[in-house]
Amino acid sequence: MTHFFAIVLAGIGTYLSRAIFIVALADRRFPPLALRALEYVAPAVMGALIVSMLTSTDGEVLIGAPEIAGLACAAVVAWKTRNHTYTLLTGMVVFWSVAALIA
Repeated sequence: MTHFFAIVLAGIGTYLSRAIFIVALADRRFPPLALRALEYVAPAVMGALIVSMLTSTDGEVLIGAPEIAGLACAAVVAWKTRNHTYTLLTGMVVFWSVAALIA
């Protein structure tokens, strides 16, 4: 039963930590500089995910056919659509498909 309470408390804490910013800042406008800086969050997170996926804990670069195919297709979709969601979905689908075909 203690695991259940720990999960519930973690969920409540996560919800409150996110909701407090929405409630506290609902009637305020963000400065234009902050909005401009937030535009770079998604590409920075995408880059961090890619780098962490392509390196081992020893710092070696681990890249194969699935990674190259996924990155290439994601790059084309990002260039054509400028949409982060489509880019991520395309890259992951191609990566998983090529990895399944090779294995």
